[in-house]
Amino acid sequence: MSRDSRRIRGRSQRRGTDDSPLAGPSSRQPGEASGPVLRAVGLSRAYGQDESLVRAVDGVDLDVPAGQALAVTGPSGCGKSTLLQLLGGLDRPTDGEVWLGGRRMDHLGERALARLRRRAIGFVFQSFHLMDELTAAENVELPALLAGASPRTARNRAAGLLDRVGLADRARHLPSELSGGQRQRVAIARALVNEPLVVLADEPTGNLDSAATHDILRLFDELRAAGQTLVMVTHDERVAATADRVVSLRDGTLADDTRLDGGGTTRLGSLLNWEG
Repeated sequence: MSRDSRRIRGRSQRRGTDDSPLAGPSSRQPGEASGPVLRAVGLSRAYGQDESLVRAVDGVDLDVPAGQALAVTGPSGCGKSTLLQLLGGLDRPTDGEVWLGGRRMDHLGERALARLRRRAIGFVFQSFHLMDELTAAENVELPALLAGASPRTARNRAAGLLDRVGLADRARHLPSELSGGQRQRVAIARALVNEPLVVLADEPTGNLDSAATHDILRLFDELRAAGQTLVMVTHDERVAATADRVVSLRDGTLADDTRLDGGGTTRLGSLLNWEG
């Protein structure tokens, strides 16, 4: 184990040794459960000014109910990733509001926003963003330790999640010793370790081959079936097909909204053929 990892474990142990799970989707305060888990109201993000002004996201209103798997599609450059960054508190909106678990988050200070992200949002990125010097298990443990879980709790959660994603036998391996699909499965386990209200995934299969993509699709389908709230930005129609609902963006605005569990499924083909 690295020196940095030991220091993090030590800080976490001094802050508390409660081995009970951190608040997850089913254990939030009553007031936080009302309404959508994730909500955007008039959400906008602009870059530049005057003639160079670009409206990457332009007045998006979006509600994501608890337990829904939502796919965000659209052509390249339409604002999908920017929207996800705004919803996850990784970027600040130019205008509008973002609400998570009944709490407005876009006007929080940096420290409060970081705490909320750490406890309530799980991120999965196309490029994995694992720490190269930590093992698979340590990568999964790290967010739990940073959120205040005891080392034993973090270790137990990591072991359970790595088993869930089929990597129990790779727990001691470094990212460099894992395939792309295995690294993405570690990243998914890491995103789940704090039992987040919502998991945000940005092109989660973009760097994977067909076999690895199949494994990730199976995992997302299992998460959806288990009631985990998911928002997935994707160009891959196979990923979108695992969702309950598909919304599409054009030029930063919400262009279409289709439920896949009845009624609107015939429109899916047109939604997923907008790639440019």
